[in-house]
Amino acid sequence: MIEKNAENTASSDDPGTVDFGFSEVAPEEKTALVRGVFSSVADRYDVMNDAMSAGIHRLWKSAMIDWLQPRPGMTVLDVAGGTGDIAFRILDRANADVNEWQSPARVTVCDINGEMLRVGRDRAVDKGRLDHLDWLCGNAEALPLKDKSVDAYTIAFGIRNVTDIPAALREAKRVLKPGGRFLCLEFSNVEQQALRRLYDAYSMNVVPQLGRMIAGDSESYRYLVESIRRFPNREAFAEMIEEAGFARVSHRAMTAGVVAMHSGWRV
Repeated sequence: MIEKNAENTASSDDPGTVDFGFSEVAPEEKTALVRGVFSSVADRYDVMNDAMSAGIHRLWKSAMIDWLQPRPGMTVLDVAGGTGDIAFRILDRANADVNEWQSPARVTVCDINGEMLRVGRDRAVDKGRLDHLDWLCGNAEALPLKDKSVDAYTIAFGIRNVTDIPAALREAKRVLKPGGRFLCLEFSNVEQQALRRLYDAYSMNVVPQLGRMIAGDSESYRYLVESIRRFPNREAFAEMIEEAGFARVSHRAMTAGVVAMHSGWRV
């Protein structure tokens, strides 16, 4: 593993390596390292989301569901959503007023990490939410789904952890039906300089300490913060989505650019 100090770079300078935070690793090593990160923090992942964002992540996710506008009868694939947080929200919105003549929406949660899926399934059991949900262990770069099989593909705070992002975007297009929607919620770039300095100081110094206190793991959260710095900016990521073959690509910044949503359609 080679340590790097550069920030805000979309990809590694070495074509034989990929970014793992501020380090460069072999592609197969990143997949294993990311799996280890999320295995370590799975049980406290949602609690940490509340702590890190002071609960604002709930508003971001609600905005994502608002933009998706899920409805009865939809089949949705939620990738990197192991704890079920996005899936539960989609079903709540889509099936709130479903009637006897409509089929309820259904969500398949796909995650590469078995521990995250275990947490999600346990939550579903505890909440009595066993209907209209499927749980699938799979890699975003090679989804175990048929072509043109889902109406919508969602991914929240997961795309930056994928080893080969263009491959994952191509897979998203492959599994979507014509007219299907790709919707991504991810951390982004704070553009206002003074706010960016405050945000950087908080995320680089406070978040790892929260990880240590709440999840017992500061290094995993140090990586997660570093991975935000290495992720492409909004315009560059929009170009990647277009290059994967999506049409009508658009994006929306929230909370002064701390996060952004990207949308695209399969035509």
